[in-house]
Amino acid sequence: MIRRKKMVAAGLATTVSAVALSVGAMAAPASAAGSVDCRGAVHGVDTDRGIASCTNNSDRTIRFRAEVVCGQALDVSGDWVTLNPGQYGQSSATCAWYSTGVGSVGWTIE
Repeated sequence: MIRRKKMVAAGLATTVSAVALSVGAMAAPASAAGSVDCRGAVHGVDTDRGIASCTNNSDRTIRFRAEVVCGQALDVSGDWVTLNPGQYGQSSATCAWYSTGVGSVGWTIE
């Protein structure tokens, strides 16, 4: 099963300060024990970089990756990260140099 969730970053990515902007959270389906908790953020210094951070609180192994929407450039996906139950990990992707920055950060969970 593949699940997607995207959350839009507040304001324009070009106005993001040196503090990372957190957006979003997600829960796994009710059939899973526990949940997979994810957050998306724009990097605190590099506003072309989006980061998805997940904690696997479920009873199964999952894979996830960051899905970054880039302003005036092609959208990008991060590397797949495998998490066993109880593990935490991050996936990130960087928009092209000509992008206007990260518009939103989401994630795909398998």
